[in-house]
Amino acid sequence: MSTRLSNVPPDPDPLLVEIADYVYDFQIASDEAFDTARYCLMDTLGCGILALSYPACVKMLGPIVPGAVLENGARVPGTNFALEPVNAAFNIGCAIRWLDFNDTWLAAEWGHPSDNLGAILAVADFLSRQGASLKMRDVLTAMIKAHEIQGVLALENSFNRVGLDHVLLVRVASTAVATALLGGTREQIVNAISNAWIDGGALRTYRHAPNTGSRKSWAAGDATGRAVWHALMALRGEMGYPGAISTPTWGFSDALFRRQLISLGRPLGSYVMEHVLFKIAFPAEFHAQTAVEAAIGLHPQVRARLDEIERVEITTHESAIRIIDKTGPLNNPADRDHCLQYMTAIGLIFGKLTADHYEDEVAANPLIDMLREKMVVRENPQYSDDYLDPKKRSIANAVQVFFRDGSATERVEVNYPIGHRRRRAEGIPLLVKKFEENLATRFSPDAVERITRVCYDHSRLEAMPVSQFVDLFVCD
Repeated sequence: MSTRLSNVPPDPDPLLVEIADYVYDFQIASDEAFDTARYCLMDTLGCGILALSYPACVKMLGPIVPGAVLENGARVPGTNFALEPVNAAFNIGCAIRWLDFNDTWLAAEWGHPSDNLGAILAVADFLSRQGASLKMRDVLTAMIKAHEIQGVLALENSFNRVGLDHVLLVRVASTAVATALLGGTREQIVNAISNAWIDGGALRTYRHAPNTGSRKSWAAGDATGRAVWHALMALRGEMGYPGAISTPTWGFSDALFRRQLISLGRPLGSYVMEHVLFKIAFPAEFHAQTAVEAAIGLHPQVRARLDEIERVEITTHESAIRIIDKTGPLNNPADRDHCLQYMTAIGLIFGKLTADHYEDEVAANPLIDMLREKMVVRENPQYSDDYLDPKKRSIANAVQVFFRDGSATERVEVNYPIGHRRRRAEGIPLLVKKFEENLATRFSPDAVERITRVCYDHSRLEAMPVSQFVDLFVCD
């Protein structure tokens, strides 16, 4: 006996409505959020500028078809490209994420909320060049909201546990704020977000052994470009799908999320921007940040005794073991910056870690694999609990080195990386230094001064038209 299906469209999923209402008219009142967003803007653009020193990143940039530039198109910082906003979002997002050096959010799901700047800046700059009166205050507001959507969705929903990559949330958050920036109505924002969910999620294949590869460096750019496409389609009047998440069998939850409900872990406000984690000291997958800091701290004690080491003990948390505990050959930079043992070895050997340490020339140093083979990785259940505790959100690691003669270094434990909110006072001066050093890889001293003079003056930055700000970053 057949059962007839109702063809009456449902009301929009509450999650779609809540996100749309938030981006449409929620007023951000937190001075801390705006101040942190300014530092986030600086840091994120600086990471993209630094990535332009690496040919593997540069080859991904520019028009998808050679010569397909757009007069008065959105500009890509650090280049002379003027592109339509979908591809501009990909370009900006790709550069931002390439070196794994921009901010991070760790919860049930993790990710990098500043990835959304690819969509935000491309759309805002494009509109500004078409005559819209958008100011950098609007960009900072969109950043806060995108951070919030991505981060709050991540609090209780673990998409990586079902094999979906966290850039799913970049696509959802970027779609919402891009549609709002374009002047979309509530209904158009709901429609656009519904299509972002219907896209499903990229598989995490490219982030994990034995397939780790460079797609993880452009996946967020892909998500932001797709988000701008959805936003533009919604503004054309393209329909949405109100049951995109909840429809039995065919909705996102049933089809891709093992029939789990998707919920917001807290009301949407400005919590995520206020608590975001900056990568300040070195470009390392965030679960390894404190391990690298501990290893660098031990460098003076071990640098003259590397050939005497019997074993290296790394005590860590469950997420680090699941994601970056890796043995065997490491085939490319993307493989190496997702290996806890590799990053720890670099810290012990060199006393520092830069993006260059992931390149083939450094990786050929036999000391690195010698140390990797002597490493023992163990979980500390308390570290794992503190990682998930919303009052702590620690990312703890400890490192200790043992020598063949029976002696050992101290056990160095670091609970919170320098980019954590608990270390803001210590971290911000170093973040500013990182920004200036990154700019100097691409711009003249005079250009660096012009950029920093604007960025360090909060009121002036907020009042500046978006296109004027972006023009500070244009290179011939």
